[in-house]
Amino acid sequence: MLKEERFEIILTQLKEKTKVTFEELATSLQVSEDTVRRDIEVLHRNGLLSKVRGGAILREKDPLSFHDRQSFSADEKNVIALKVQPFIKDGMTVFMDGGTTITAAAHDMPANIRLRVITNNMSLIPVLSKFKNIELVVLGGNYDPDLAVTAGPATCHEASQYITDLFIMGTCAVDGVFGISATSDVDAETKKTMIQSSKKIIALADQNKLRRTEPFKICSISDIHILITDLPADDSELEPLRNSAIQII
Repeated sequence: MLKEERFEIILTQLKEKTKVTFEELATSLQVSEDTVRRDIEVLHRNGLLSKVRGGAILREKDPLSFHDRQSFSADEKNVIALKVQPFIKDGMTVFMDGGTTITAAAHDMPANIRLRVITNNMSLIPVLSKFKNIELVVLGGNYDPDLAVTAGPATCHEASQYITDLFIMGTCAVDGVFGISATSDVDAETKKTMIQSSKKIIALADQNKLRRTEPFKICSISDIHILITDLPADDSELEPLRNSAIQII
């Protein structure tokens, strides 16, 4: 079977099921799972589908609702959550915005850490309320149930009133040429405001977010200080990002 024929079958199955796994595709195509992974990677890079752990989902299904996304790439999120911990220090004022990876990072913080956390991420409220030494500031604005965040002019205005030591930023897409981008214009504006008000910016991106773009640009790669992914720092997937003067972890 030609590669192009496999692509057609993969995309047809996605339209029927909205999600496919490497295992079921390998069976239906009668090829190895490694071949399927390579095919999925090509289709992902061409914007025809989105990779998730163990398979792929329809491009238009990404982003899913916040609660749906919690079940995808859980292992990758946990790796990133551990990598970010050394950068969170006692006494800091920290922006944390939306995303399931941000929530995973918050779960892993030391129980006795002393912070002021400013966030528009509503899912962080039950997590951070368990930390007795964290002052939690929740930004107002219009609530987006799909992203589980507040956003809009009120959110940006309130965020602009702070100067933070650190902004831990969730991402939708990271590309070496086009920078960091978002699926929502109001989400992009919130992130821009937080970037402008922060001394250090750490962007979190699992491997499914790399070499991707979304319609609304947030910033160039050079505008952040650190990029944390679930990949080893020397992984070839990160090569397009190495020309920028950022730390990759």
